[in-house]
Amino acid sequence: MTSQRHYSPADRLLMQADSALRTLLPFSGQPARPSPAVLKDEAELSESETRHIAGLMRINHTGEVCAQALYQGQALTARLPQVRQAMEQAADEEIDHLAWCEQRIRQLGSHTSVLNPLFYGLSFGIGATAGLISDRISLGFVAATEDQVCKHLDEHLGQLPASDEKSRAILEQMREDEAQHSTAAIEAGGLRFPAPIKFGMSLVSKVMTKATYRI
Repeated sequence: MTSQRHYSPADRLLMQADSALRTLLPFSGQPARPSPAVLKDEAELSESETRHIAGLMRINHTGEVCAQALYQGQALTARLPQVRQAMEQAADEEIDHLAWCEQRIRQLGSHTSVLNPLFYGLSFGIGATAGLISDRISLGFVAATEDQVCKHLDEHLGQLPASDEKSRAILEQMREDEAQHSTAAIEAGGLRFPAPIKFGMSLVSKVMTKATYRI
């Protein structure tokens, strides 16, 4: 029989600090899966197309930074061990998305958002607060957040030039993974948030996307 290791509060805080550094420092997250873009040819893009695609990928990268912080905050305050493990596993899976977006941004000759540390801190606080309220609320917040991410990805897929197969492959795989995370959170007992709350989350998301498109 294997025993599960129990971490002290100090251990968990150190783990959170390590996770924050791995999320925010360039190229510090190691993906478990290769980027879906590796098998696609690079397209000939105009300067304006390149700039626009880089802006879209920057938004998605910041979204993954927020997802990492959200999951880590929820894992820190989750009451049930299985919920904590689910949050930590979801955060691990999101590392792939984080790394893929960063790789693509660099290929396009651009940069990740300088606002990422701010958004990480805000998202961590939201996640920790949701976990303190209840695991059901925490899981419901995951589902609602992932639903918002899927909508953004659908919008971005519609804005990509048809020739940019690299960016499209990344966003399509992310879209599939995020939808699975949303479904899993509801099946685990997450609360289905009412429309007004989702609308409010959508407004906050729009503010974030406008802020990170260029910076």
